[in-house]
Amino acid sequence: MVSRLIKKMIKKLSLIIALVLLPLISVSQGTFPIYTDYLSDNVFLIHPSAAGIGNCGKLRLTARQQLFGLENAPSLQTLSLHSRVNEKMAVGGILFNDENGYHSQRGIVGSYAYHLNFGRDDALEQLSFGLSFMYVQNSVDQRAFVTPLPDPILSQIVESAGYFNSDFSVAYHFLDAYSYFTVKNLLLTSMNFEDYSYDSLNLRRYLMTFGYYFGRDKSFQFEPSIMGQLIERTGEIFVDFNMTAYKKIQNTMQLWAVLSYRQSFESNNIESLKQITPIIGFNYKRFMFSYTYTYQVGDIVLDTGGSHQITLGINLFCQQPRSTGCPNLNSIY
Repeated sequence: MVSRLIKKMIKKLSLIIALVLLPLISVSQGTFPIYTDYLSDNVFLIHPSAAGIGNCGKLRLTARQQLFGLENAPSLQTLSLHSRVNEKMAVGGILFNDENGYHSQRGIVGSYAYHLNFGRDDALEQLSFGLSFMYVQNSVDQRAFVTPLPDPILSQIVESAGYFNSDFSVAYHFLDAYSYFTVKNLLLTSMNFEDYSYDSLNLRRYLMTFGYYFGRDKSFQFEPSIMGQLIERTGEIFVDFNMTAYKKIQNTMQLWAVLSYRQSFESNNIESLKQITPIIGFNYKRFMFSYTYTYQVGDIVLDTGGSHQITLGINLFCQQPRSTGCPNLNSIY
């Protein structure tokens, strides 16, 4: 009897919190969250200038689950495809579904990239520009809310008016080194939720990625990289320190593994976010598979079970590899 009363109180409290935070939730999502799935041969997810960057088009499917075993835990699914249409131009697209408790957002992204090649066959040098536009639809599922009296408004899925956003990106590759710079969420649009209108918050993020590929002709290859992101409105800074190792098995398979450490840097006294992410994967001919596990470390931990992600992919429309061994540009098959 006591447990039932506690459950009812929790549900009522959830209703109150949801109604209070509903306006904030509806405007706080500008795009899908930035995790470490870009390290699973999926740089295009965060940098539009990576569209068609390599010698193959890339189709990637990801499924991520946080707080494993908890009902209504955050989850994210993405489906992306990008490829060159000629020597200089490339296009790409992303479908995503991001769910977090009663709130969810779904969106579609279209990207265009333009690549300028300055190097010769034995010395790659490439400057790339990318622009993406996205359409996002937010919704809140109120069917599980419990109220003292039946309320038809609180027994349905409420959707906000869709809104648009945009990203701009630049990339530079020279030999086995690469760099990316992306400004995310450029458009500040007005978002309507039912009969109310809210001005969107400043959602701009600035992302920078640097990396270098060592051991092109060796039995093992290593690729250290760093990715930093700055949230303009809050001043929060997140930095990923990554190390990737590759090993080719005969002529049909490549094994690879990643170890990533994410650290936040904030001016307040709250403990910084610290996450460790190991990734294992392999490429077999034109197919790829990877498994990602992320867990938080520190004195204050929101999740002891960690987050799990699986990525499946296939390379399409492959052409002759470029004059670099970097997998960011070349698929080995």
